[in-house]
Amino acid sequence: MTTADKFKGVLFGQAIGDALGLGTEGMTTEDMAWKYPNGIQHYGQIFQDRHRKRWEIGDWTDDTDMMLCIAEAVIEDKGVNMQNIARHFKEWALGDPMGIGENTYKVLNIGDYVDRPFEVSKKIWEMSKCQSAANGGVMRTSVVGLFPKYVASCAENICKLTHYDPRCVGSCVIVSELIHALVYGEQVPTYGSMIAKSYMYDERIAEYIDKAWKEDDIANLMDDDFMGYTLVTLSVGIWAYWHSTSFVDGLLKVVNAGGDADTNAAVACAILGAKYGFDSIPTEYVEGLIYRDKLEDVTRGLNNILMASR
Repeated sequence: MTTADKFKGVLFGQAIGDALGLGTEGMTTEDMAWKYPNGIQHYGQIFQDRHRKRWEIGDWTDDTDMMLCIAEAVIEDKGVNMQNIARHFKEWALGDPMGIGENTYKVLNIGDYVDRPFEVSKKIWEMSKCQSAANGGVMRTSVVGLFPKYVASCAENICKLTHYDPRCVGSCVIVSELIHALVYGEQVPTYGSMIAKSYMYDERIAEYIDKAWKEDDIANLMDDDFMGYTLVTLSVGIWAYWHSTSFVDGLLKVVNAGGDADTNAAVACAILGAKYGFDSIPTEYVEGLIYRDKLEDVTRGLNNILMASR
């Protein structure tokens, strides 16, 4: 695999996981047994209930929308400008942000958010009594793993633009650094180094890394009471990296586990795209993305900027 193949695999992997994961987002095991008795494998199977029919078949959700906000800001600036990323987030939120999370909505709808995004994000977190640790930061962090340098600090700051909790920040750093190492052929983080990294942010992260390493069954990572929790999504993402035998194997295992499936699969499949490369992804998943041309353009634009910086 070439670096370019893995680079493209990350962005398309995220979008594909997001688009297929929409099919089981929010579903319990019982829901899926009724709606997908043989499991879901194709976009065309997505059950058109009141929630899912808001999107066209093959569309992605807010996870990839926000990843593209970051990517487009980087392309504009030929670098990383936090205020411009915040501006892209705000403009997206003022449009038709289907699927936007509660925490993200609160942060981006403060009037002067673009002028002081970190202050606003921190204040919203403090208003939650420092309990809010949703997965809205980690769901979009795949693109940060493609940055040529300063990955950890960029992941930290881009996460804090909306999600200030240290569990969110640590999740973003761990995923971004894993993707970066896989794409650029650097030393890949081990179980031990991920555990050590987690303690730099919040000791609660370590438990979820440990689960991902030790559990053979993805169902043991899922918890209906914690759907949308950043550490569940982190755990599912690195579980897929450690336990899947191919891109499709990981995609289908994550999607068919239900829960916050679009976000879990977006993160997992970005990692798997970095591991197995774009060429490992079946054509149907790529061609079934209705906005794949946009994703191609963004991939090309980012590649031209980021690869030239290495």
